Amino acid sequence: MVMYEGNVHSTNKEWQISDLMTCVIARLLKDRETVFHGVSSHLPMVAMQLAKQLHAPNLVHLNIPGGVNPTSLRETTYSSAGPDLLRSAESSFSLAEVFDLSMRGKLDVAFLGGIQFDVKGNVNASTIGPYKKPKVRLPGGAGSAVLIPTAKKAIIWRTKHDRRTFVEDVDFVTTRGNLWKIVTPLCVFGYRDGRLMLDAIHPNTTVEEVQENTGFKLQYDHIEYTKAPTREEMGVLRRVDPKNVRSLEF
Repeated sequence: MVMYEGNVHSTNKEWQISDLMTCVIARLLKDRETVFHGVSSHLPMVAMQLAKQLHAPNLVHLNIPGGVNPTSLRETTYSSAGPDLLRSAESSFSLAEVFDLSMRGKLDVAFLGGIQFDVKGNVNASTIGPYKKPKVRLPGGAGSAVLIPTAKKAIIWRTKHDRRTFVEDVDFVTTRGNLWKIVTPLCVFGYRDGRLMLDAIHPNTTVEEVQENTGFKLQYDHIEYTKAPTREEMGVLRRVDPKNVRSLEF
């Protein structure tokens, strides 16, 4: 079995896996959408800035410190929840207001995480193993339990793709359904008809490799391939993210 370890350097000499995932995520965002990211969210945070520079100038960037459209990521902390995102922002919008916005159906996109995902679209961010006697106690649902059910589009990104992450049944259902996309170092999943479907695979990847690293049988209508980062995208990435924080999660 080929095991993918998510090595950010194991790819094309012109771009890294972190670059590719950031570009794939940015391409999913549309102009004038209101988009939120939380803590430890460097990939989507940079992707939002990339989208604003390339094709979505009127995208509204919300984040957990409360900043609206921060103008710079140069002083961003590891948590992607530092005060710089508020200091450089156009205005402020609190986390409580983000939850209210989503529950009123006005949040277009929410970027959220998880540790386990199953074929039915369930997300586990709570425990590995039995809930009362877990092998690992995870952070829990936090905003996911509110935002995945209520945001118009929930996008999950995961920097590792293996059989422990994508399983037939999650150990604990933290939240379920209403996923739109899951972006990994190997592929993009969509959620349709009550299950995860393979939407696209990345360059230098095969369906066989994705299947070997997925704990449930892949289903897809037809195979599409994501495009490698363009020179324009790479140029803008280096400008908006000169410290390469998009690679910190690998």
